[in-house]
Amino acid sequence: QVQLVESGGGLVQAGGSLRLSCAASGRTFSSAAVGWFRQAPGKTRESVATISRSGGSTYYADSVKGRFTISRDNAKNTVYLQMNSLKPEDTAVYYCAAKIPSKVVYDYWGQGTQVTVSS
Repeated sequence: QVQLVESGGGLVQAGGSLRLSCAASGRTFSSAAVGWFRQAPGKTRESVATISRSGGSTYYADSVKGRFTISRDNAKNTVYLQMNSLKPEDTAVYYCAAKIPSKVVYDYWGQGTQVTVSS
């Protein structure tokens, strides 16, 4: 019921910034928590940041804390991930996902977008 379309990935130099966008559609979006996940080659998928349906609660992985900021604009049906001070270790495929409050797992996923940070 929730569809996600991602944009904003690309190639940046270390220390640079990038902003990912996740455009959502569906009548249940305003009730959905949204998270950003990433998976690098040879590594397991990890949660990067999550945000509650109202935007009042956020979570960040220790590896990105202080550098990344997740936000949402329900009026625009969009969730953002502002990434600053990027490091080569941030290189990964980034996925946007959403879950309904009644669900434990993230039910809906975007297609993923490649983020590459050069040294």
